[in-house]
Amino acid sequence: MRTLAAAALDVLATAGPVAKSTRVRAFAAAWTNGEIAQVGSVAPPDRPARPDHPALRPPREMPRRGRARSPAGRIALLHALAHIELNAVDLACDIIARFTAENLPRVFYDDWVVVADEEARHFMLLADRLHDLGAVYGDLPAHDGLWEAATATAHDLLARLAVVPLVLEARGLDVTPAMIRSLHEAGDDESVTVLEIIYRDEISHVATGRRWFEHVCAVRGLDPAPAYHDQVRRHFRGVLKPPFNAEARDRAGFGAAYYEPLANSG
Repeated sequence: MRTLAAAALDVLATAGPVAKSTRVRAFAAAWTNGEIAQVGSVAPPDRPARPDHPALRPPREMPRRGRARSPAGRIALLHALAHIELNAVDLACDIIARFTAENLPRVFYDDWVVVADEEARHFMLLADRLHDLGAVYGDLPAHDGLWEAATATAHDLLARLAVVPLVLEARGLDVTPAMIRSLHEAGDDESVTVLEIIYRDEISHVATGRRWFEHVCAVRGLDPAPAYHDQVRRHFRGVLKPPFNAEARDRAGFGAAYYEPLANSG
């Protein structure tokens, strides 16, 4: 019987975005129902396999998106979100495969399997919505900055948890409500429904990241908030930019003492 780590590695080695997402959903079901029972151990790649399209560009070379009230603007927005979610699929699988030597409890893997499964569902919802609008994922260029966070934190689970769920996904909580409002104003209620699902799930993903960040801090004898400040300053390129969605962050148990001291300070 294959292991969970091997199943996650299989996803990382799969280039096609639909096949990648489908394989995640399959191994998540197999882990949940006991068909996969062991975590196992593998050597994950430095970068996951990716399709030939979209073309990947540095963030500074990405064209500006039009407003969501235009069909082209909505396609560009949903395409960008689909790219983020596909990266999130690989990030969740990478955390499962990469940190198996950390002596983590089984519930750690339970939690990240749920995250991987939900990220795959998000990608498929966005891909379906793009199809409804006459587009497919890969039609537009996408930026290649997202995997930099994985590379910068591949050496340490505490760093990975600080930067990926507690910076990048937490930032999604800040910006998604405005995207939902713009799509609602454009009359695109179908896309609004998709983003509302993603927003709800991402609150739980930030909560998962915060819970396991605090677990690792406890194991290492660290105070979580100062440890978070240290990890972000060392491993995140950029600054934490207000305004913050304090309501959603609070729902994830991720209080202002974590992020406000870092606002605009690097």
